[in-house]
Amino acid sequence: MANPPLFRFRAMAHNASLSPAALLVSADPLVRAGLRGVLAQAQWRVAGEVDALGRAASAWQELPFDAVLWDAGHLSAVGPDAAGAAPVVALVEDERAARVVLAAGLAGAVLRSAEPATVGAALWAAARGLTVSDGHFRALRPLPEPLVPAAPGDFTPREREVLALLAEGLPNSAIAERLAISRHTVKFHVNALLQKLGVERRTEAVVRAARLGLVVL
Repeated sequence: MANPPLFRFRAMAHNASLSPAALLVSADPLVRAGLRGVLAQAQWRVAGEVDALGRAASAWQELPFDAVLWDAGHLSAVGPDAAGAAPVVALVEDERAARVVLAAGLAGAVLRSAEPATVGAALWAAARGLTVSDGHFRALRPLPEPLVPAAPGDFTPREREVLALLAEGLPNSAIAERLAISRHTVKFHVNALLQKLGVERRTEAVVRAARLGLVVL
């Protein structure tokens, strides 16, 4: 009988003074051991370890952790909703792998050679609902210009709600709570807004929306 997939967790104390916690994802035990050291240097705790990204979704429902650190390596594809609503930062080998990760809607892509402080900062940003990438990938995802200038009629009622909350400066987690939807759904709407408005950042989206009369600052 085959051994069950790795799915082991460390006990966590619910204490506000504890450092943030991450779920480690890698099929290689040696890689996981190395990532424990990276997280320790970044002042992050290991909440648990799984051997496949697909298992992070159920762990997100069961464990109190803040973000996922996934060793993506030389991946060529990643399925949609691979990690559910969990914010995932992928460690990648190159720009091609980073493009795959970001196109799949994961929270971030960082080079495997990145310093622990960079990894920790990326995890912090992802845990707060932001999309992040290594400094080497700044020009990685140019958003297509809208085919026609954005107009009020181009936005769905839900997108307008999300946009109004973005204007309040709320992160994805708070928007999800306010609208009673998942963080993954919020990220979907935010990405759609960025594309429709022809911008790359949330702050730029708010400014453009204000100019179009969609929000009031």
